[in-house]
Amino acid sequence: MSNVFLPGELIGLLRAERTGRALEEAICYRAVLLGITRASLNTQSFISEASFQETARVLAKAALRGRIDWLKGLKENVVLGGMIPAGTGFKGLVHRSTPT
Repeated sequence: MSNVFLPGELIGLLRAERTGRALEEAICYRAVLLGITRASLNTQSFISEASFQETARVLAKAALRGRIDWLKGLKENVVLGGMIPAGTGFKGLVHRSTPT
């Protein structure tokens, strides 16, 4: 499973460590401190990523990988005109426990 990540791909440190433990072979990586520009391109939401910079590259990469954006964040919902997960839009995400 040596093709989990692309050469030069930026991933979170915890994800790299978790993947390294799961694979039978060792993976080679180095920690990099990202500036705000690169950090904005390194999110779970590809729509949020694409709205910032490098739109064509981000969307092409997401399409090739068959990624699904679950629209859980504020930015991707604003981009698509959906209800934002804040205020009254957050109500559906709150789990209330029923008194016993």
